[in-house]
Amino acid sequence: MHRIFVNDKPIILTTVVEKEDGFKNYLLKTVDMAKVIRKLNRTKLKEVRLIGKKKKKLLERFLKKLPNVVAGGGKVYNDNGEILFIYRNDKWDLPKGKIEGNETIERTAIREVTEETGVSGLEITKPLETTYHIFKRNGRYKIKITYWFEMKTSFKGNLYAQENEGITKVEWLDKAQTKKALENSYANIKALV
Repeated sequence: MHRIFVNDKPIILTTVVEKEDGFKNYLLKTVDMAKVIRKLNRTKLKEVRLIGKKKKKLLERFLKKLPNVVAGGGKVYNDNGEILFIYRNDKWDLPKGKIEGNETIERTAIREVTEETGVSGLEITKPLETTYHIFKRNGRYKIKITYWFEMKTSFKGNLYAQENEGITKVEWLDKAQTKKALENSYANIKALV
């Protein structure tokens, strides 16, 4: 089952039709995505379910509905087991950004973490779950597909917020601080952390 977030409300891709209770079913094949997004943003609906026939084709079909933006990001640990967070748009987030040219997604993730935080010496330890969310830019809805990687670093230098990207803080957070930060974060980041 795939979840694509519109703010903190999920669009769930499924082959199972269930009786609507706090959610609405739509056929993936014929769905009007702008209408669905408006419904999620303007009503008390908890989620939307897009119904398709073939489980293996659900995501592929969904991704054709809107333009895709591919990004890479990192859940970065330091030697103390703290996680690197950024603060942007009044929310705690993990560093990430769009792919450039023909760089690999791993290279994108490392470059973006370094650009947004000033942290270097990054080593990818494993891939994490890919997240999907819908956003609006220049009046058009798009799907951001973010490939996440767990990373580690022994970096001890100063942290630098990339202000031209709207980042106002960069901090290493311990378990208690992470738990608190996640209270003011995005649904896909909560699921990832």
